[in-house]
Amino acid sequence: MTKTLAALTFSTALVALAAPAMAQNQGDWTVGVGVGYLEPKSDNGTLTGGLDVEVDSDTRPIFTVEYFVRDNLGIELLAATPFEHDITLNGSIDAGSVKHLPPTLSLNYHFPTNSVWKPYVGAGLNYTIFFDEELPGLELDNSFGIALQAGLDYMVTEKGAVRLNVRWFDIDSDVSLRGTDIGTAEIDPWLVGVSYVHSF
Repeated sequence: MTKTLAALTFSTALVALAAPAMAQNQGDWTVGVGVGYLEPKSDNGTLTGGLDVEVDSDTRPIFTVEYFVRDNLGIELLAATPFEHDITLNGSIDAGSVKHLPPTLSLNYHFPTNSVWKPYVGAGLNYTIFFDEELPGLELDNSFGIALQAGLDYMVTEKGAVRLNVRWFDIDSDVSLRGTDIGTAEIDPWLVGVSYVHSF
């Protein structure tokens, strides 16, 4: 009897560990908090005078809110604290730094699964706001473009998940110096994020 009870308890625990996470249903909300590493592409364009632009990477807190308009289909808003990037010209000329905010609205599809692993993909629009350019007279225009993402949630509780995702943003900013256009910075970064996401 004791052995049977022990075996039953062990089997129940295994089933509980392997139980599928709660599905994302219409009307559900999720909130996510984490960190994101933003890495611009390696070649960021050439300005007037043949100056090659390099924009470095940065890591900042990121936040998401998602509302499910249908089962497994959610509208998500991405926000972050300001990313700050050093700008280098021709590999050695320090052009100061710039900050930006990348609010992004995406439509995400979460694949139905009976596993604790829940993959999803998304696409949307990004509006990047540049400010606090350090070099006097240098200005980067705000940018509007598409954003793509793919991610994977690992359910740690019925309502909570650890999320790993990768995003790509189409970010091109017209650059001016003392009011004169001097070219375009093609940033097009990747964002790798790790977050805790909770469902309500």
